[in-house]
Amino acid sequence: MIYILMGVSGCGKTTIGELLASHLQLPFFDGDHFHPESNIKKMSCGIPLNDEDRLPWLNTLSENLAKWDLTGGAVLACSALRERYRELLAAARVPVTWIFLDGKMEVIKQRLALRKGHYMPPTLLESQYNVLERPSYGIHVDISSTPDLIVQEILKKLNA
Repeated sequence: MIYILMGVSGCGKTTIGELLASHLQLPFFDGDHFHPESNIKKMSCGIPLNDEDRLPWLNTLSENLAKWDLTGGAVLACSALRERYRELLAAARVPVTWIFLDGKMEVIKQRLALRKGHYMPPTLLESQYNVLERPSYGIHVDISSTPDLIVQEILKKLNA
């Protein structure tokens, strides 16, 4: 099984993903680490990615999903903001559980203001909300709680 934590930048995908992977005893992968250098440079300059920028990145992630499924599964942190992006990831044809980390922009802005060393500037948050298409499926979790409580909620929903 592949578990994909999705949502806008700063919603906690990496933190929650690492904790969830530890509980599930699966490897964790951060989708940000698979971006081509051109995407990182663009975002570092405060320029939002477009669909053309995201396509090679999503294709790489999709290829890796198939590999990770063969080795017993994984937890992936990936924004997957639009349905089209989730469809590209689903092209791997592996079982996926989608986990949408949902939160108010004000909460995430505060978190991004405290984050250090990430190439994604807080100024791009609004552009992510503008393209976000909330899925009607999967597990939805409010991120206003602590990481441990969020993971406990996810685990409860996975076991339900």
